[in-house]
Amino acid sequence: MKAGGKYTSSSILKIVKKAANEANITKTVSTHTLRHSFATHLLEQGVSLRYIQTILGHESSKTTEIYTHVSSTSFNEILNPFDEMDL
Repeated sequence: MKAGGKYTSSSILKIVKKAANEANITKTVSTHTLRHSFATHLLEQGVSLRYIQTILGHESSKTTEIYTHVSSTSFNEILNPFDEMDL
């Protein structure tokens, strides 16, 4: 790659596969895996779906909403007010 040039999709895939290998990840990885993991982690950190939609370049919010099905961490942190009441 020429200095200051853009990465090619194949060079990015090589970087992702090398990082996965160094992390001893045995599952098949792709650039989509990295993108999907990134979006899921953002959601788990409480980042708004709208921001994630913008970062990923999704035109439709429906496309971004698939990450809500993957991440359950946020749901586990929601407190039910009835659980704290003495009934």
